[in-house]
Amino acid sequence: QVQLVESGGGLVQAGGSLRLSCAVSRRTFSSYATGWFRQAPGKEREFVAGINWSGGSTYYADSVRGRFTISRDNAKNTVYLQMNSLKPEDTAVYYCAADRKITTAIMTRAVEYAYWGQGTQVTVSS
Repeated sequence: QVQLVESGGGLVQAGGSLRLSCAVSRRTFSSYATGWFRQAPGKEREFVAGINWSGGSTYYADSVRGRFTISRDNAKNTVYLQMNSLKPEDTAVYYCAADRKITTAIMTRAVEYAYWGQGTQVTVSS
């Protein structure tokens, strides 16, 4: 069983920054593609950013490109989401997702990920 635990969420003013972390309990983490999704109240879960197993490929939603950066440290079994220039519309529960795939392609659909964390709340005040 693969467990994912997110941390780093909180309340921040517009224009501020947060860094989310996702610890993955899997020694073979280096063969897992990972992604971040978010879900705002009353809205569907949406893709935010993804990174392939090696960290060599990344992809971002248009709404966050240039402001957010996804990265991973395979030695620490952890994936990060650095969020800068936060906007009130970034307010949501952020979820980390993972699936064992060795490919350069980035998975952007939630159904492509088998494992999910419990989510961490990010609130951006105006």
